[in-house]
Amino acid sequence: MLRSVIAMADVGDSTATRVASLPEPDVSKLITEDGAAVDNWASEKAQRLLTQSLYASWKAPGGVSFVAAANVGLYSAIHRPPVVPDVMVSLDVELPADWWEKRNRCYLTWEFGKPPEIAVEIVSDRAGLELSAKLRQYARASVAYYVVFDPQHQLSDTTLQCFALREGEYELLKHAWFDKLELGLALWRGTFEAREDAWLRWVDSEGRLIETGEERAEREKERAEREKDRADSETERARRLADKLRALGIDPDAD
Repeated sequence: MLRSVIAMADVGDSTATRVASLPEPDVSKLITEDGAAVDNWASEKAQRLLTQSLYASWKAPGGVSFVAAANVGLYSAIHRPPVVPDVMVSLDVELPADWWEKRNRCYLTWEFGKPPEIAVEIVSDRAGLELSAKLRQYARASVAYYVVFDPQHQLSDTTLQCFALREGEYELLKHAWFDKLELGLALWRGTFEAREDAWLRWVDSEGRLIETGEERAEREKERAEREKDRADSETERARRLADKLRALGIDPDAD
């Protein structure tokens, strides 16, 4: 299969467009899944909380499409080994229709046309090298933001560290806010899927949580109940007023 690449060539005082055909990268030997992933309960739920809430309640900047995924391989180049973020988010992209096709099974940067905006790693032991080798991998992959959530302090005394890519290297951010996504992160203690714990949550510019589907449904239910109570109260008030008018000999229903 050939891929068409549009290139600009200078011709005298004008610029002409020429189309060159380049061979598709051979992805047949890429490892898009290994069938051997092992994770723990806490990490699995933390990953799902981060992806589920975005799909349930978030609108990406400018209303563009986005992909939020957990444990999906990220290839930045055909000859580089993949990195597998616990969570990644990429703006202005869509999942391919045929996601079983080999080149569509994971995040191949050259297929999506861009790297993800953010990658999140949830530390469960010291073997992942999240603050050393893996940090360099994400920088090399040109991921704009990198987050290390270390709830058990396996790597340092800091629970949450966020980095931004600057001239090919990561710089530690003072605040967990990511301009490109118009999203932030915060530590939140509460209950998710019947489990009370300290969780990593997305927040908006006002510090409000990006709600899960369950939270959003509960809030809508509470709002509907408040409106019903208000309507019932107004009905009762109107009934009492009508009774007083009748006691005075006035028909409240008369025109």
